[in-house]
Amino acid sequence: MEVQFKEVLKEKILLSAEALLPKLTRRDASLPKLTNKAISVIGMRRAGKTCFLHQQRADRIAAGKAPEQLLYLNFEDERLAGLTGADLGLVQSIHQRLYPEFAEGSLAYFLDEIQLIPGWERFARRLLDEGVGELFLSGSSAKLLSREIASSMRGRGWELPIHPFSFREYLRHHEIELTESTDRLTGRKQALMDRSFTGYLETGGFPEAQSLNLTNRRQLLQGYVDMLLLRDIIERHKVSNVTALRWMTRRLLANPGCLFSITQFDADLKSQGIPVSRETLYHFLAYMEDAFLLRAIPVATDSEKRRQVNPRKIYPIDHAIGPVFDRSPKSNIGHTLEVAVHNELIRQGAETAYVKTREDFEVDFLSRNADGSQWLVQVCADLSDAKTLDRECRALLAAAREMPSDRLLLLTAESALPSPQVPHPIEILPVWRWMLDSES
Repeated sequence: MEVQFKEVLKEKILLSAEALLPKLTRRDASLPKLTNKAISVIGMRRAGKTCFLHQQRADRIAAGKAPEQLLYLNFEDERLAGLTGADLGLVQSIHQRLYPEFAEGSLAYFLDEIQLIPGWERFARRLLDEGVGELFLSGSSAKLLSREIASSMRGRGWELPIHPFSFREYLRHHEIELTESTDRLTGRKQALMDRSFTGYLETGGFPEAQSLNLTNRRQLLQGYVDMLLLRDIIERHKVSNVTALRWMTRRLLANPGCLFSITQFDADLKSQGIPVSRETLYHFLAYMEDAFLLRAIPVATDSEKRRQVNPRKIYPIDHAIGPVFDRSPKSNIGHTLEVAVHNELIRQGAETAYVKTREDFEVDFLSRNADGSQWLVQVCADLSDAKTLDRECRALLAAAREMPSDRLLLLTAESALPSPQVPHPIEILPVWRWMLDSES
């Protein structure tokens, strides 16, 4: 078996040095300036983790590194079934024999889907102990490469999530590069942004979905979810009640931005003759979050008891996933827009919750941002109706009285001018302008 592993690893190391790097859309995720840390690149399957690793390799080649110093290995290879962490030393010894001129130099390791190798942590720690130049690890499971790496790597890992395309990355992929600030756009450029953002809402942010028509895109996204359920939940957690899991998945993804109660869903399943324990449903929700399929956000409160008893709001990892599972005849642009805003907040490093005021108003998001600021964010696709505008503004102002915030944002779909008048200090912005300004 070791002879087989040696031949496969030799082939992969040679390909790493000789294969041309693919042409990729540049991702905006940035690396911290840290030394002696394993960079853990995590995210949902097909979101672009491997592309980000190749982007990092390309940057280093452009800076003068030789390809032979940048070792990329993808362990999702059936020929490596049975490989363990104890065998990973073969990677070093084979590389040294192939490229002795780089044996003493600074190497960078890019280990893709490393979580498939039992005991990989010891190999990673040894590389860091020996002073390897750089170490990148990637995987599809948040649990394997965030929580567990914290203990396995003993404080020597740094988590870097890769999400589906942001709006700016979507523009870049479609060769629309915005160089000027959003407040200096001409009317023609604003119209281009409106059209492009409509395309972004329809297409979503998964790289492979960008060139597909509606039918093929829906099939692709359905396939992503099916694969995630099979590989990252059913097989990994040995789920036996697959029927209940699939019912729950459809319910959650078909109703993005809506309140979800385990207790109520448990009753719905039992009325359909599907037996399942409530504890199992809580596990299913945690598994989906671990695999980056969705996020469940709580009500904004300092009371742990209130957080536990109130339902959560569910947001898929990409705003194009919800419509694939929604069987209603009408599209819901409001829900899609809300998912896109939530995911942009997460991409910017915010912690999110929804707000329920004492007056029974609801605000979509309380965003506690990485810079320490706090925003109240309301999302509404169309503000042309005066009653709708008044309702959204009253909700924001009521929430601000209970939880003072640095900004009160009312985000809408298009940049129709002139914007309606709203009470101070509410700001009205098209979602795309807010996204681009937040990123910059």
